[in-house]
Amino acid sequence: MTHIRAHDVSGEMVAAANNFLAALTPEQRAKAVFEMKHEERQNWDFVPRARSGLPIKEMTQAQRLLGQALLNSGLSQRGYAKATTIMSLEQILFDLENQRPIRDPELYFVTIFGTPSTTEPWGWRFEGHHLSVNFTVAGHQVQAHSPSFFGSNPAEVRQSPRQGLRVLAQEEDLGYRLARSLTDEQKRTAIFNETAPRDIVTGKRHKVSTLSPEGLPAARMNPDQRQTLEELVREFAHRFRVELADDDLKKIEAAGWDKVCFAWAGGLEPGQGHYFRVQGPTFLIEFDNTQGNANHIHSVWRDFANDFGEDLLRKHYEQAPHAH
Repeated sequence: MTHIRAHDVSGEMVAAANNFLAALTPEQRAKAVFEMKHEERQNWDFVPRARSGLPIKEMTQAQRLLGQALLNSGLSQRGYAKATTIMSLEQILFDLENQRPIRDPELYFVTIFGTPSTTEPWGWRFEGHHLSVNFTVAGHQVQAHSPSFFGSNPAEVRQSPRQGLRVLAQEEDLGYRLARSLTDEQKRTAIFNETAPRDIVTGKRHKVSTLSPEGLPAARMNPDQRQTLEELVREFAHRFRVELADDDLKKIEAAGWDKVCFAWAGGLEPGQGHYFRVQGPTFLIEFDNTQGNANHIHSVWRDFANDFGEDLLRKHYEQAPHAH
């Protein structure tokens, strides 16, 4: 049995991925595995549709558990709880929408890119409706864990035995708290439109850049507002295991919290469509709740320099010796 150092995130991912792959039939492996440089690696999405990869629906119970273990290797406890609860909402939609087959809690796909190892770059994705996590690993380092998308439909369950469930409550409530705390002068900078956009602005783009207007910088916030802003960013960052979240937060701190900006569009009351974004020199968060009578959330975390690990992978290939 391979011994894994404490907090060796990449080693734990390698072990989880190889355990999953070892349990698959040759036919299943052919569906699940792509070359690392295949264009499919950046073909991410968050709508309800079939994808490339191996769906949960086609896995045995043992394989499902190993797929869940892989997902768990990248997420924090709270992030894993959010992810699996998001998947469970498909059953509610299935019941609400007269049993439409596209609403299926088993229509989530595991895809492996390259060969999981601690020497060569590889990656993995867990994805389906309203959930997409993308990891890039090179050597003993997780090079990237973005883009990451968490959505929720319904945002609040208003009927069924699960009435009152709000998967992304913390993110939404912190956004509201910050927006409502703004002075009239601050609102003139932070609120860029009285109507929220229909969806996240960046959609499923492969690469993103700073959105305009940027909004109100933390440097112009009072201490309570700044604390709320930091809580909001940490809530998104800590969807991932603490080692990865800490890396993100260190990058944000190094670039300067004063430069992190908050922008809002739409209403400030429940039931009104609303959107916010938080962006700094290194990252972008978007949160949108407009669809379904403002009861349908899309939220995303992007890394301006390193979505899909592109920059770090390029350096790895340039610097590391590789056999032909």
